[in-house]
Amino acid sequence: MMRRRILTAAALLTGSALLLSACAPSASSGDEQASGDAVTLKVWSWRTEDVEAYNKIFDVFEEEHPNITVEFEAFQNTEYNQILTTGLAGSDGPDVPMVRAYGQLQPNIEAGQLEPIDGKVEGLDGIAPSVIAGAKGKADGKTYAVPLATQTLQMFYNKQIFEDQGLEVPTTWDEFIDVQEKLLAAGITPMALGAKDDWILPIFADIVGSARYGGSEFEEQVLSGETDFNDPDYVASLGIITEMEKYLTSDVVGVSYTDSQIQFSSGQAAQFPGGSFEIATFRNQAPDLEFGSYQVPVPDDAVLDAPVSPAYADGNFAINSKSTHQDEAVELLNWLATPEFGQLVADELNQFSAIPGVEYEDAAMQEAWSNYEDGQAPYLLLVDFRYGEPLGTAVLGQQVQKMFLGETDAAGAAAALQTGISQWFVPGE
Repeated sequence: MMRRRILTAAALLTGSALLLSACAPSASSGDEQASGDAVTLKVWSWRTEDVEAYNKIFDVFEEEHPNITVEFEAFQNTEYNQILTTGLAGSDGPDVPMVRAYGQLQPNIEAGQLEPIDGKVEGLDGIAPSVIAGAKGKADGKTYAVPLATQTLQMFYNKQIFEDQGLEVPTTWDEFIDVQEKLLAAGITPMALGAKDDWILPIFADIVGSARYGGSEFEEQVLSGETDFNDPDYVASLGIITEMEKYLTSDVVGVSYTDSQIQFSSGQAAQFPGGSFEIATFRNQAPDLEFGSYQVPVPDDAVLDAPVSPAYADGNFAINSKSTHQDEAVELLNWLATPEFGQLVADELNQFSAIPGVEYEDAAMQEAWSNYEDGQAPYLLLVDFRYGEPLGTAVLGQQVQKMFLGETDAAGAAAALQTGISQWFVPGE
């Protein structure tokens, strides 16, 4: 609908200025609240690529709740955190902001910018504990948001290339290595990885190494202080990265994340280690591409005896504590916690909904979800080690780049990670 809009990159500075000056009339103004029945809720997000889909989704809500109009506004991902901080601190912010999860949610909670929703929103008890944890306050344990999506991390593969090369999805580590060697021998890049962007590298590390270091078992041990990241099993999991380097694009540190996506979707590379958030991108880039996914088999000497898909909660919807439309915002969040919205997330956003009871018609999505249900683990550094600075993901991403450049090894990377998170992490707390 035309009443909804997106701020383009060129308009971001103007948008920020409006937030600071509050020159434009607020959709949550007291005048509107006093005027009667019709209420407009401002919803903010960083998902500029999903504006059209969200407009369709909120059309469904509006049909069922005719007294509420949703004004959905998206900002550039890289600018969003600052824009949201400014908006929540002022009087012209969103009624319902999309907020980050886990550690990156805590500053908004600690600043008193979000309303607790325990007892106000139904359906939260059906959400997986590891996912709803991303919507909770670390200090008070209260729930402040409705989780949007679950992201799982797996190995995507080009079905046509596998068929042409006579390859099967590997189920053992030896078969996994054999697949890479045969692709290499055929002159095909086995895996596309954009190591120029270091945020993708901890994802790669967990895709190939989570089962090796122990997944959820290691999580429990490292959080309690029973072990740390210098643990030999964790070091060995990082060592797998070095083993995989020969199967990646040459000069992998010079390849950007977006270039690696194109390498896979264009058929230049046979596999792509990444998150379920890639599915929509691959569909858009190459509608005719036939691809699937699999869990990387258990490496030799692994702690776990079955493969796993690391996962995490991705995004939440919360209520601005300054919103003058608290009741209507609660009404919207209750709808966001329903299977109806969850199904729309699957159908329109091509994402795995955090809400149970959703079916996935897309074959690639259903396969990835089935893989995840077969074996789950946390995306450890995002779920548990982004509650302070430096972020665990940031430290390991830089260290893996150094591993590729020959500037450190697995033990050095693990030691740097432990040193980094020790600046704020206290086991057992």
